[in-house]
Amino acid sequence: MKVKDIISTIESFAPLSIQERWDNSGLCVGSPEDEVHSVLLGLDCTPELVDEAIACGADMIVTHHPLIFSGLKNISPENMVGAAVIKAIKAGISIYAAHTSADKVLAGVSGAMAARLGLTDVEILDEDGDGTGLGVVGNLPEPLPAEEMTRLVKEKFGLKVLKSSRPLEGMISRVAMCGGSGRSLIGAAMKSGAQLYVSGDISYHDFFTEKGFMIMDIGHYESEIEIVDILFSLIKKNFPTFAVRITQNINSNPIYYF
Repeated sequence: MKVKDIISTIESFAPLSIQERWDNSGLCVGSPEDEVHSVLLGLDCTPELVDEAIACGADMIVTHHPLIFSGLKNISPENMVGAAVIKAIKAGISIYAAHTSADKVLAGVSGAMAARLGLTDVEILDEDGDGTGLGVVGNLPEPLPAEEMTRLVKEKFGLKVLKSSRPLEGMISRVAMCGGSGRSLIGAAMKSGAQLYVSGDISYHDFFTEKGFMIMDIGHYESEIEIVDILFSLIKKNFPTFAVRITQNINSNPIYYF
């Protein structure tokens, strides 16, 4: 098995060509021709994840967030990215990321969010014109009041807390969602006819919502973590006897709640 075989499988699901211009999805470390015998998956490529790959004998790491977002001026073990790069290269580990490429397919990050809430008639929220794009919007099986909707979102995403704008008066029947940082799609969510928008990284002033519209911030990590399971299932389905595993020891969420 070669790295390019794993890449081909991932990109059949999330084509690299659809990623956002600012993104750096794809192979961050290594060569497509490198041999690979085992893959480790996680949301973020931290030095700790590389250590786990070394410990379990994985020679390829697949994550959602790219290890390298922009040009590096230096590669030093004194910073997180540099430490991960150095560890990976020394151990001969290839690193691949499916970031906005996996965000922009309906069966990707936002589609998985919609499935958790049981939304129906799900479609892309901000479409590129080719059936892909950011976010999704769909309908609840039955309308719910804001209080019940809050309880449902917390239950389905395993949350102890969430941030919300003023609870909506009346019923919620249509919901827009976007995994990760979704504040740029608030306008699209309103235009879609949704009464509720669920995403992450919402700013203070965004919570001053218009009448009849509500926002919930469930957290960046919490909204995206299911993509790891999706990528695992994809690789396992195509290579059923291949050694592929999800990180067992690392919660890479940098945000703590007390």
